[in-house]
Amino acid sequence: MGVYRFLLMPRWLGALALTLVAAAVMVLLGDWQLARYHDRTAINEQIDAGQRMDPVPLPEAVAAPTGGAGTVGPTPTAERTWTKVTAAGQYDTANVILVRGRSLERTVGFEVLTPLVLTDGTALLVNRGWIPPAPGGDATAQPTVPAAPTGTVTVTGRIRPGEGGSLPVTRRDGNLETRRVSLPRLASELPYPVYGGYVLLDTQSPTADPTFEAVPVGYTNNWQNYGYVVQWWIFAGMTLIGFGYFARREARQRAGLVRERAADRAAEPASA
Repeated sequence: MGVYRFLLMPRWLGALALTLVAAAVMVLLGDWQLARYHDRTAINEQIDAGQRMDPVPLPEAVAAPTGGAGTVGPTPTAERTWTKVTAAGQYDTANVILVRGRSLERTVGFEVLTPLVLTDGTALLVNRGWIPPAPGGDATAQPTVPAAPTGTVTVTGRIRPGEGGSLPVTRRDGNLETRRVSLPRLASELPYPVYGGYVLLDTQSPTADPTFEAVPVGYTNNWQNYGYVVQWWIFAGMTLIGFGYFARREARQRAGLVRERAADRAAEPASA
């Protein structure tokens, strides 16, 4: 082991410290990605569980708003997100919301949200589905939105929180239009309190217009995170192996140099 005493030199000690720090950081990054993998796996399992469950009344999944017009109720808890709910009310066709820039099978179009006003005067935003832009126009050309049923409508779908951000909400051609489902921002444009989650429609009575296409549930790509876990941990191992390789190569070079010098000293008397 004496040949490895060079590892006590400042240069090699610094290299070892840097190697250990780099490997530790990579292991921590792998641990972080592993936590992300577990979180995203839990979300996907929750989506599947919500799809299989029987629907529950809306108030069992998310609390009703208690403020006045333009306010938003509590956000669904993580445990209740993607719960299948049912609610009955009347669609407010004067405040249809078009969410532009939404893709389905490589076509950019609109998701259509319509407030369902319940008997207590609160409203639940219902994502009725996706429709393409108007024919002959670009992706921002407003389509003709199929009329919502009149009278009492019963909807069943999965509850989810609103989206982050507070992009502007404008009114164009009689419809509200936005890029994000920001419930506080949308509620400020509506004349009633709004639930803190909105519903992705599964079924509706009376039956929904066939023009709408169902908005797919956004499963998370948890296996991408798992791949990052493996990647970071392999990098950590390679870093340690690399240090060991260079240390061994240095030791062998030093050992060879020692042997050469010993051979030279042994050869000196003979040549004399």
